[in-house]
Amino acid sequence: MLDQFFKVSARGSSLRREVLAGFTTFMAMSYVLFVNPSLLAQAGMDHGAVFVATCLAAALGCLLMGLLANLPIALAPGMGLNAFFTYVIVIEQGYSWQTALAAVFFSGALFLLLSLFRVREWIINSIPLPLKMGIAAGIGMFLALIALKTANIIVASPATLVTLGDLHSPQVLLVLLGFFIIFALAHRGWHSAVLVSIMLVSLVSLLLGDSQFSGVLAVPPSLAPTFLQLNFYEALTLSIIPVVLTLLFLDLFDTSGTLVAVTQKAGLMQADGTVPELPKALIADSSASMVGALLGTSTTTSYVESTSGVSAGGRTGLTAVVTGGCFLLALWFSPLTAMVPTYATAGALLYVATLMLTSLQHVEWDDVLQAVPVAVILIMMPLTFSIADGIGMGFICYALLCLLTGQLQRTSISVWVLASIFLAKFIFA
Repeated sequence: MLDQFFKVSARGSSLRREVLAGFTTFMAMSYVLFVNPSLLAQAGMDHGAVFVATCLAAALGCLLMGLLANLPIALAPGMGLNAFFTYVIVIEQGYSWQTALAAVFFSGALFLLLSLFRVREWIINSIPLPLKMGIAAGIGMFLALIALKTANIIVASPATLVTLGDLHSPQVLLVLLGFFIIFALAHRGWHSAVLVSIMLVSLVSLLLGDSQFSGVLAVPPSLAPTFLQLNFYEALTLSIIPVVLTLLFLDLFDTSGTLVAVTQKAGLMQADGTVPELPKALIADSSASMVGALLGTSTTTSYVESTSGVSAGGRTGLTAVVTGGCFLLALWFSPLTAMVPTYATAGALLYVATLMLTSLQHVEWDDVLQAVPVAVILIMMPLTFSIADGIGMGFICYALLCLLTGQLQRTSISVWVLASIFLAKFIFA
């Protein structure tokens, strides 16, 4: 029955291989169970409730992707999107986390509508590739700054704004150790490199007395502190529209890139370059974001770590379903997340940031219309400590350069619409 439903044999796979691939994918992305609660807790959310919401949102997303689209793609609260949730929407702009959750829900609803009416393809295709690559790399720079700040490698300075922290600190040394462990293990093909690094650093912190061991298995924490706590009233104000649009476009870019990368590696991409069952995959992604917001977590999106499961032989949605089952089992291991200090996840953030910077290889730096807007995004996103402001300045810069150089044919309606929205935000905010 499983073979027929998921077309396992038809895609040249086996049930054993699909199960192994699902577990491999889970090991590669399980670091989100430690990082996501740690980041959202800084927004004032309950750590235990966010852990449960993370497990449930990831499990649901994986199940939807596997059952609806039959693709070996796993979902979980996205890296970068959770940082935007905490540091930009809540800390910088001053919205409550309840309002931020409502913004996530609205962005998921818009994503669903765009997917149902096939508008998503038009939006993605009409935005220039350099801006897409610049946004991905800019988020990487933003994550790197957060990681360095969390680890106290970069600290505030009244004279120079920022400066190098105390490199003799045990915490700083542990972050650097964790960072290099990840790359060493990843180089050797360890799909669980990030998870192993977090656990090793946490073990050392336990020996140093920075954290306390509270067991391995336990009844899952209560979801009540975050469940259905969305503030829809405050999220209906005009001032939050740029936030919703930013969440929407970040998820659009993230999901599109992941779907292409994973299906191409799995040999599932169609001859014309399109992703199989794309509308169903997008519906699964957007629905998971909406439900995730109701549960109490930031935007749920497709994970590029799914390529690790594909490398292990995963070719069908059964891989994603197995990964979702692993996230459900992880609910009973909440004590492990409680003993992980914040700095233990900083190495993982640095690692993800490094991977995101590789998108810069697709930018033609000799072309001013590509180089300048991308450079603006890279510089302004971390220095303004705002993903939205960095994206906005990049779009405005690109549109103005096309106008001033007489190359309007390189723009599109969507570029001008987004540039106008961000320009109005900067003028009237």
